[in-house]
Amino acid sequence: MRLLTKLLIVAILLISCSQEPINRELKMVSFEGSGYELGYQHGTQLKEEIGEVIKAWKTNVEILLDEDANIIIDNFFDYADFSESIMKWTPDLYEEIKGIAEGSGQRFNDVFVLNLLDEFWVYLDNKFNHHCSGIGVPANNGNPGYLSQNMDLENYTDGFQVLMRLNRTANRPEQLILTHPGLIALNGLNEKGIGVCVNTIMQLRASASGLPVAFVIRRIINSSEREDVLNFVQNVNHASGQNYIIGIKGDVFDFEASANKVVRFNPMNANGTVYHTNHPLVNDDVKPSYEKYNPNLPEESKPSKFNSLYRFEAVEKRIATSTELNESILMETLKSKDNKNNPVCVTNLNNGYGFTFASIVMEISEQPYITLTVGPPDESEYKRFDFSSNN
Repeated sequence: MRLLTKLLIVAILLISCSQEPINRELKMVSFEGSGYELGYQHGTQLKEEIGEVIKAWKTNVEILLDEDANIIIDNFFDYADFSESIMKWTPDLYEEIKGIAEGSGQRFNDVFVLNLLDEFWVYLDNKFNHHCSGIGVPANNGNPGYLSQNMDLENYTDGFQVLMRLNRTANRPEQLILTHPGLIALNGLNEKGIGVCVNTIMQLRASASGLPVAFVIRRIINSSEREDVLNFVQNVNHASGQNYIIGIKGDVFDFEASANKVVRFNPMNANGTVYHTNHPLVNDDVKPSYEKYNPNLPEESKPSKFNSLYRFEAVEKRIATSTELNESILMETLKSKDNKNNPVCVTNLNNGYGFTFASIVMEISEQPYITLTVGPPDESEYKRFDFSSNN
């Protein structure tokens, strides 16, 4: 109740302070190398924007929690220590965060917390600002496979949309990554046709020492091998309850990950599709306070009217039995607003409840590419972006 009250205050303040429409332009950046070098380029090229997004983040969290943001950050890092897992599984990414901080002239922890988006939501137990809807379509009958997602974030991120290209190295394929300044990844695809979309599952148990979501994403798209990706996502110690829809060269997989287990979701549709929103469908490693969302409960004991379920049903009815799935159908699904109060496509009303930051469709084929909108897909045209090897 206290958090809901704070969110209502956020809504009033945001509406009163932000009546002008957002001028959305996609910032496109390309970086070379890896580790600290890559992060330093990120920090220097986006120095001004990183400072702005940190300021916006701090303003947002201070309104929400009525406390100084620096104290909140210190308390958060007293609660959680993700460094050991990051150094174990993705040491280059830890160095990348250092590079971003030093290149942008920001405090390390201020940049680090930007990269702990889901983990900070878990810390707040904030179930209001994560409304992503994701879809996976396997290659079939000569048609390519796809991953697609509406990436829904908090209102303050609007205007900070970035497409980051990581150029190929000897140890890493070229990557196209949706993100915002200072953040290493929201989702992404590599030139080998391996990509990932994610959905927060707040109801699942979390670990204050696991590997955070952004680092899991980057580790997946750093890979070129199917078995490496599947072994990693099923064996890493996950920090946050999260759903990962993974595309691997035409095949799609869906895993619900929590602190204590990773469970594959497969609805066994004839067309091979998977889709997900923000509640557990197969993983029963739920927090005690969210027991009513345990997927093992009888249907009559589960909630039947909530945002994530409305969106899940809207996606499922379009995707589950369709025999002719293509890019256009996925785009129309991501634009849908079947339930006006709980739409798949979320307008930025500056109300403290988030919006569709970007909508993405990835083709996972021999010549993969992405199409992307800046902001909600009913307000912006999808634009195609290719890998260098496709040009």
